[in-house]
Amino acid sequence: MNRFVLIFLLFLLIFSSQTTTYAKSDSKPVLKSEAAVLLDSETNAVLFTKNADKRMYPASLTKIATAIYAIENGDLNSIATVSANAESQDGTRVYLVKGEKLPLKKLVQGMLINSGNDAAVAVAEQVDGSVEQFAKHINEYLQNTIGVHHTHFTNPSGLFDKNHYTTAKDLALITDYALKNPLFAEIFGTKQLDWKGKAWKTKLITHHIMLKGEYPYPGITGGKTGYVTESKQTLATTANNGKIKLTAVVLKSNLKRDKYDDTARLFDYGFKTFQHSTINQGEIFKKDSQEFHPNSDILVTEDVHGTTKDVSNSGILSIKNNRGEVLQTVQLKSMERKPQAAAAVKKDKPKEKAAPKHEMNAVYGVMLIIFAAAVFGTARKITRKY
Repeated sequence: MNRFVLIFLLFLLIFSSQTTTYAKSDSKPVLKSEAAVLLDSETNAVLFTKNADKRMYPASLTKIATAIYAIENGDLNSIATVSANAESQDGTRVYLVKGEKLPLKKLVQGMLINSGNDAAVAVAEQVDGSVEQFAKHINEYLQNTIGVHHTHFTNPSGLFDKNHYTTAKDLALITDYALKNPLFAEIFGTKQLDWKGKAWKTKLITHHIMLKGEYPYPGITGGKTGYVTESKQTLATTANNGKIKLTAVVLKSNLKRDKYDDTARLFDYGFKTFQHSTINQGEIFKKDSQEFHPNSDILVTEDVHGTTKDVSNSGILSIKNNRGEVLQTVQLKSMERKPQAAAAVKKDKPKEKAAPKHEMNAVYGVMLIIFAAAVFGTARKITRKY
């Protein structure tokens, strides 16, 4: 009896342990950072949020936006002349000297890899003539080209200004947009670069410790760090496990280690919980009497634990996880109904006109006379015979 009880208790212990492990694998990460977002880098599906739309100070993550703006709007082969304004910038620098001449591309590299504030100002002045003009144009670019609406920048570097703000979600969307540019993606993922300037000859090494391997995590493809007193620690990171690509943004971590721990937790959750599938062009989604379909094959992100797809009357397809949270929306095209052939109108054969009543009476009268004559004639023959 004692052996039976012991075996039964052991079974319960094993079963409860397995149940607990499964529950943990399905749970969302708990983060120390004040705001965070995890996106699918290719579909922009929102996989995790924490205060995603809260106004925050980005610090040097601003340089992600400055870099893609300069790449798309500037001449990367043009030669910039460093101004006194650029030389005098506070914070992290690549030690530019007034009058020094460098290609715009090199300034973008120094700004992203070493987070040079002096390089950021030199980029802005080369592309737009002044920091003030740059601020005006980049805000228009962020809204009209990238499509984010909760961001306002006053400078190219991210030095604190109360009117220089963004959100975790906007920053993640800006990063995903930028990653589609091969040059940006290359610089964003550069671990080190030889630098030869007028005042500084060195090897620039990324400040992002996950990217350079000091905080080991498989599949890291790029990153940018940030810090000013008001924003505290900020971090943008991308990773790829060979099946899905992720973008993580964490804002306002108290400690440097916290932002990396939070990023690792986000990637663990994302890689374990989500996968890709394709909605084929010929697939039809119905809403009431309406039918919708995609214009082409569409890559979408699904939760491995279950996904539902609902389409609205306006053709917006919402892809939801098993908790009913929207991961991604896709605009579908309304099916054009073929005009129904007009129902053939059956034409009745024209009815023969009924003979007028008086004509019919005449006919009946004639027939009656003939019948009577025939009867009378037959009767006479019979009479004669007998």
